[in-house]
Formats: sequence, structure tokens, C-alpha cells
Amino acid sequence: MSGTFKTDSPFTRALIAGALAGTTVDLSLYPIDTLKTRLQSSAGFAASGGFRGIYAGVGSAVIGSAPGAALFFVTYEATKTHLHSYSTSPHTAQWLDPLTHMAAASLGEVAACAVRVPTEVVKQRAQAVQFRSSFAALQAILARREVVGVGGVWRELYRGWGVTMLREVPFTVIQFPLWEALKEWRRRKTGREGISAVESGLFGSVAGAVAAGVTTPLDVLKTRMMLAREKVGAGEMAGRMLRDGGVGVFLKGMGPRVVWISVGGAVFLGSYQWAFNAMGGV
Repeated sequence: MSGTFKTDSPFTRALIAGALAGTTVDLSLYPIDTLKTRLQSSAGFAASGGFRGIYAGVGSAVIGSAPGAALFFVTYEATKTHLHSYSTSPHTAQWLDPLTHMAAASLGEVAACAVRVPTEVVKQRAQAVQFRSSFAALQAILARREVVGVGGVWRELYRGWGVTMLREVPFTVIQFPLWEALKEWRRRKTGREGISAVESGLFGSVAGAVAAGVTTPLDVLKTRMMLAREKVGAGEMAGRMLRDGGVGVFLKGMGPRVVWISVGGAVFLGSYQWAFNAMGGV
């Protein structure tokens, strides 16, 4: 890409770099995501497929990853740029920048979840071997239209929206301000304006690992809600989980999740920075 495509448009840079980053990370780390989903399934790891067919459901990830990540970064960069315009002095920036990154990341997640939630619903049902493929899982949801109507199908595709937002917003509020702070620390230390893809990837890995560990209980709850045969509220599902497995059930899959998101943070934010820099960003 370097030397072949430059653009002065922050929107275009965020759109293309985000789409590239999302596709790269989702496809390269998909097997770990599958194992995490199966560990968190109420049916158990072996019954949910074990180590078999670890690319089950990858079709939905291929379709959803690029637009979801592109939506996130376009919203994130636009919000960050807008809010930074209110920072009029270095003293103000010290306390305003973290709040800016938190707000930008939160709005980015709201936008991205418009694509991410239905993608996750379909993908995780295939990963847990409830259906033989993403397409079969989607067909089963759409087939319910005769019974529950279009509104019912829509609600099924967006099952777990609330708990997904409850997981994703805290995650990004931790990850992105930490990532931005580490990049700013590196700039001050080196005296360079830009950040390399390797540096961005390293900082993304650290920030992702911290955020992943803290938000694992919400991730387990989200997975159980999406895999449930019938729609169940977050409070009711959490109560069932506590009764059946105790507090420890909320930490299931923490190891794979931290590893997956730590490596994923490096790939995601490293590839994003690479593409962003190659198109003329800093």
C-alpha cells in the first residue's frame, strides 16, 4: 500500500485501515475465538465441538468483520478529532484527552455493534455446533419469520445487544485510552510525531490483555445469552449461572480470551496503524 495510495481524508484512512484491521484479526485468530466460545457454552466444551471444526462459523466473521471495524474506526477518529478541538492548552489536554478517548471509543462501539451483534449471534451458534455452518444458523433464524414475524427475527438477530454493549463499552473504555496513553508516552520519549506499526501493536497487546481480563465475566454472560435456546434476560441468566456453577463460572474462558485479545490487540491495532501510516496518517 505504501507509495501507491495516499489520502488527506481522515475518514478514508479510518475506513480502509479499520476494514483491513478487522478482517486480519478475525481471520487469523478465529480458532482461539471458537475454543473460547465452546469453553463458555453451558453444554460443555466437548459437547460444543471440542477441538473439532475450529473454523465453524467463519463465514459470518468474514462478512461482518470489515464493516464492523470500519464503522468503529470512522466513528472513533471523527469523534476524537471533534472533541480534541475543545482542547485549547496542554494543561487542558492532560485531563481532557483520556475522557475524549473514552467517549470516542464508546460511540465507536455503539456503531460497530450494529454489525457485530448479529454476526456474533450467527457465528457463535455455528461455533458451538448448534448448526453445521453460519449459513444454516442464519437460515434457522430467518425461518422463524412465519411464527414470530419480522420484528421477532430482528430481535433474535440482536439477541444479547444490551449485554454486548455492557461488555464492549467498558472494554473499549479501558483498552483505547490505555493504548493512546502508551502511544503518547512513546512519542514523548522518542521525540517522534508518528508511531510505528510495531509499537502500536505492542501497546495494543498490553491494553487488550488488561481490558480482556477485567471484562471476562460480561463476556461469559453475553455468550450464554446468545447460545440459549430461548431468549433470556441478563439478570435471569446471571442468576441461573450463579446457581448452577457459582462465581467461578463467570471466569470460564478467561485464559483463551486474554491470549486471544492480547494477540488480537497486536494484530488489530498494529495492522490499523500500518495501513493508517501508509495512507499518510501519523
